[in-house]
Amino acid sequence: MALLPVEEAIARLLALAKPIARIVEKPLAEAQGLVLAEDVTACVTFPAFDNSAMDGYALRHEDIAAGAVELTVIGESAAGRGFSGRVGPFQTVRIFTGAPLPEGADTVLMQEDAEALDAQRIRTRFTPAKGRHIRPRGQDFKEGETLLFVGERLDAGRLTLAAGMNRPRLPVFAPPRVAILSTGDELVAPGETPGPDQIVASNAFGVGALARENGAEVLDLGLVPDRADAIAEAVARARQAGADVLVTLGGASVGDHDLVQSSLLSLGMELDFWKIAMRPGKPLMVGRLEGIPVLGLPGNPVSSLVCALLFLEPLVALLARRSSPARAGEALLAEPLPANDTRQDYVRARLTRDDQGRVLAHPFARQDSSMMRVFAASDALIVRPVGAPALMAGDPCPILVLRPV
Repeated sequence: MALLPVEEAIARLLALAKPIARIVEKPLAEAQGLVLAEDVTACVTFPAFDNSAMDGYALRHEDIAAGAVELTVIGESAAGRGFSGRVGPFQTVRIFTGAPLPEGADTVLMQEDAEALDAQRIRTRFTPAKGRHIRPRGQDFKEGETLLFVGERLDAGRLTLAAGMNRPRLPVFAPPRVAILSTGDELVAPGETPGPDQIVASNAFGVGALARENGAEVLDLGLVPDRADAIAEAVARARQAGADVLVTLGGASVGDHDLVQSSLLSLGMELDFWKIAMRPGKPLMVGRLEGIPVLGLPGNPVSSLVCALLFLEPLVALLARRSSPARAGEALLAEPLPANDTRQDYVRARLTRDDQGRVLAHPFARQDSSMMRVFAASDALIVRPVGAPALMAGDPCPILVLRPV
């Protein structure tokens, strides 16, 4: 059976999913990165009152229009503590940034444009335009205005605006729930002492981080032994939790101890495809279980992460109504690469810049799919298409950026 090309495999996986339609209300502190499900209007007017944009003196423009004059200081207006009186002819109020403009005043003179004669008198050194340094009421927005719109992703600026609109909670599309199931009798959790035939489980942490970076909530189903009943129990927990995606780590092949695929098939999974023409990551599985996309990632840590980048990242972004990170780019090879074979290769590499600012890709000599250290040090994956010819140092090559330089 011919191995499925990577691009076709990605398209078929994404065809199994639709953006999340559930709407929930989230407090502002929990809404970062989520997508608005409804238009949002302001509950207040901002600014709520005319206020000063500078430290200085609030005065009547007609008193200073003719040039330098002496004014009597009759009080002070500070943020949260305004002046309650009225500014009359040739009077002024000491005012600070953000403080309410006193009644009768129509201009603010910056403090450096005033000469203090004593505690109660100043002389103007400059004549600003009428209305200068005043933020009028409603300059930013007015109560009832629609300022945030359905489909917008809540970033720092939009969350700040929502808070200023006096909206403590926002209607958003629910983040997708990604359940991660790690299988293998050989696995122990970080912090435990592995037995002579065991290893420390690592894949779920990187895969989970990638899912969260793209807007998902992650349910870690823990380490499950290589038993069909244990796998079925973990899948039942994922269903009860309302998982939108089930990700399995390891055990998706067809060896005597690889029970994930057979267990899921017995639970009713419809297998869409298995095995991809890529390196690392050939034994990748995709199916659907009661409407939930199932993504079976390889057990080797690097294979798992590469496949998560290519498959899980766009899947979660689609469900979360977000755009996938823009990873595609181009670099110049720092050293030669041989011709490629029948599987699309993803070569781990460091990125640097030369003295002309061009991006250079330095492939690591060791590319074993179990080597976490190499992947952690990588800034990019050099993409080598099926049948790609040999490349020399200085040749351009496509890359997927892990960390920009």
